[in-house]
Amino acid sequence: MPQLGILSDTHGLLRQQVIERLKGCDLLLHAGDVGDPEVLDHLAELAPVRAVAGNVDAGIHGLDRLPAVADGELGGVRWRMTHRREDVDDSWSREVDLIVFGHSHRPELAWHGRCLLLNPGAVGRRRFSLPLTLARVRVTEGRVLPEILAVE
Repeated sequence: MPQLGILSDTHGLLRQQVIERLKGCDLLLHAGDVGDPEVLDHLAELAPVRAVAGNVDAGIHGLDRLPAVADGELGGVRWRMTHRREDVDDSWSREVDLIVFGHSHRPELAWHGRCLLLNPGAVGRRRFSLPLTLARVRVTEGRVLPEILAVE
């Protein structure tokens, strides 16, 4: 059963607890505000990584070429990712099974028909008194089974 590891808003900090929770994933999605290209290098030691640019990534060498939107497929599940929910186009939920975004630091799981909208929360420096979280999504028979995991 393929698994996606999904994180966002590392802001240049990759905690050991994050690495532990992402072990065993087949693909890692980073929904922006990476903050330091070394974060993606370390994640790539665990599994292939796809990342999009967040607002703090502009002008950072190695992150300035990240796309605003990325998409792909794993185990029959089509996904699309961007940094801010405000940039999600309404048509996406008819085109893909999973939409990933970050930015708010607030974890969110919301179904829009058969499409799951997922914000894994944030795993960088704590902000806004929100918990540090990431997501794992198991893919089985073309369906997504999401889980939000606390980092601390």
